[in-house]
Amino acid sequence: MIEPAVYRELGLKDEEYRRIEQLLGRAPTPTELAMFSVEWSEHCGYPRSRPLLRLLPREGKFAPRIAGDAGGIEVAPGITVLFKLESHNHPSQVEPKQGAATGVGGIIRDIFTMGARPIASLNSLRFGELETSLAKFLFAGVVDGIQFYGNCVGVPTVGGEVYFNRCYRGNCLVNVMCVGVVATDRIALGRADGPGNAVMYVGSSTGRDGIGGCSVLASHEFGEGEEKRPTVQIGDPFTEKCLIEACLEALDTGAVVGMKDMGAAGLTCTTSEMAAAAGTGMDVDLALVPRREAGMEPYELMMSESQERMLLCVKAGEEERVASIFHKWDLNAVVIGRVTDDGILRVRDGGKIVAEMAAQDLASPPTYDMPTEQPAYITAAASRDLSALPLPKDYDRALLDLLVSPNIASKRWVWEQYDHMVQINTAVLPGGDAAVLRLKDLPEASGAPPKCAIAVTTDCNSRYCYLDPYVGAQIAVAEAARNVVCTGAEPGGITDGLNFGNPEKPDRFWQFRRAVEGLADACRELRIPVVSGNVSFYNETPTDVIHPTPVIGMVGVIEEVELRCTMDFKQPGEVVILLGETLEELGGSEYLAIAHGIEAGRPPALNLGREKAVQATCLEAIRAGLVRCAHDCAEGGLAVALAECCIRGGIGAELQLPSSQAHLRLDAALFGESQSRIILSVRAQDVEAVARVAESHGAPWSAIGAVGGKNLRIESAAGLRVIDLPVAEMEQTYEGAIPGLMS
Repeated sequence: MIEPAVYRELGLKDEEYRRIEQLLGRAPTPTELAMFSVEWSEHCGYPRSRPLLRLLPREGKFAPRIAGDAGGIEVAPGITVLFKLESHNHPSQVEPKQGAATGVGGIIRDIFTMGARPIASLNSLRFGELETSLAKFLFAGVVDGIQFYGNCVGVPTVGGEVYFNRCYRGNCLVNVMCVGVVATDRIALGRADGPGNAVMYVGSSTGRDGIGGCSVLASHEFGEGEEKRPTVQIGDPFTEKCLIEACLEALDTGAVVGMKDMGAAGLTCTTSEMAAAAGTGMDVDLALVPRREAGMEPYELMMSESQERMLLCVKAGEEERVASIFHKWDLNAVVIGRVTDDGILRVRDGGKIVAEMAAQDLASPPTYDMPTEQPAYITAAASRDLSALPLPKDYDRALLDLLVSPNIASKRWVWEQYDHMVQINTAVLPGGDAAVLRLKDLPEASGAPPKCAIAVTTDCNSRYCYLDPYVGAQIAVAEAARNVVCTGAEPGGITDGLNFGNPEKPDRFWQFRRAVEGLADACRELRIPVVSGNVSFYNETPTDVIHPTPVIGMVGVIEEVELRCTMDFKQPGEVVILLGETLEELGGSEYLAIAHGIEAGRPPALNLGREKAVQATCLEAIRAGLVRCAHDCAEGGLAVALAECCIRGGIGAELQLPSSQAHLRLDAALFGESQSRIILSVRAQDVEAVARVAESHGAPWSAIGAVGGKNLRIESAAGLRVIDLPVAEMEQTYEGAIPGLMS
């Protein structure tokens, strides 16, 4: 008889334990109990989120490939780009460098385990206010972990985002994304097909690091003063580099039937899920598992999340051939068992059976229909009257205050620590709307354009999601799509990282439900499939709960890399065009938070029909060679977007707000964050052509001035000069903000 305190400590509920006894027909052994606890945890099994995730659309303009640990889109006949976003929030709060580093290592493995060569990483990070010592410590440690692992393993970190808000004080968010390329007919699956085939353990040895990481650490909220360092894994990027090459080489032999990363839940995850996916069983012997610590118990071996390990299903008779490849790379490669035809996962420790259950039972946790309740703050925040707020006395000062805000200021301090040029595919560097990567060395028979490229980005404004999770999630999708469009890419597919509080609290689960519904509706309307993703719950402490943060990782496709577009103003005399329309919307804006200390109001409205028209106009104009600069209007509104174009180009502009904005509050016209807006700069002779494109799609547009001079000068719709700032001063403010705080 197992005491309730034992299974509860592992995260299992009373009814779940009773279900386990029913499935087994007896009380579980300690090893079985540990295995069920990790596989049925929220981090691995998604028992609370899985029913809602079925709402997400899987079809789009590009053929989706959803087949294993990651998903992707076929960007050209025979060529698939695989991508996945994963969270490592709780480990990074406990030990920021290793938490972030092993997050990077894990997401890279999710890509090459499917046969794709990893070509890029991105991230999406959230911390408490950067003025606090804890936030600085976590921020510096996480960035250090990302650069350490990514730079050493040879996968460039090309993009991402960083935000700061007090709601993340007790729970930083570290979401990491990886992108890889594979021939469509060479995608590897995480299946253990073929009774009699070998089950092979490859990679690093197993230790006690990471035990219970998914059930104890990632599937519960932090209690007061809790430290959970033993559950944080330790990564070795040099071993991972060898593992990448060995796995891809082994797949090339044709001897590997299936392969899966020993990530969350380690051997439990790989053995049960590979067998369940194929409808087979496995018989494995833990006595054969390479280990680096003496005296490890069977449950420890099955739960360990030691890094840089894979489980392979290898054709019978090909074991030595495959093992020799891993040995050449100085890696373990040991046959630890065989595939069986009885559907049973049988775990031995030498001659003793320590676990025996149906693989399907272990890999199919019960699901829950969680109660929901709209949080009380929603109505109060939405009804907040913002019309009586005083206007700025000095608009120059207001703009500089936004440029120095860590949420808007340059993130160069971050991305200059990353090697973003290794593999020499990076055609548009970090710091813009999206990074652009060349797709090189594609097979001639693939039918891919010879200069095909992809654009990649991550996006989410969690303040919008806090005020309205449905609209906020839709805006995250729309902005991600807008960002890749600004580079000249057609939005192709997304991966999501859904970060929320405790799902067992009805108000938190209401936020999750509404965000998933918004995400699904936006993707369906924009015809963008969700090909992979991750759910991270329990991101809260007794004093703080994070804002709902559904991070979107987007991949777009560029047929001709030479037509890529960037956000910097280029030459004097270029005409500046504003696509879209500005409304009187201050709710949820960075300006409202910085100038008035308020997080309230309704987030900006999103008209998906208007969004499609603006994106289609921008994309067609770029592909026609009409656009010199394109930049999305986001946090800080029109004034900040124009300032960023000036700063990146090292040149000023003379501008006037459109007459259609004469009725707006001036702060809303300058700093409001109305959606579906893109700034373009075009040659004077191309203005009419761009106008025709806009009109053909029904997109509003206005010519608002020209590039030139050393200052950003903006006049109101009535002709009153309201902003006149040297580009050099804006640049110093924008670039110096985060280094100044971190020094």
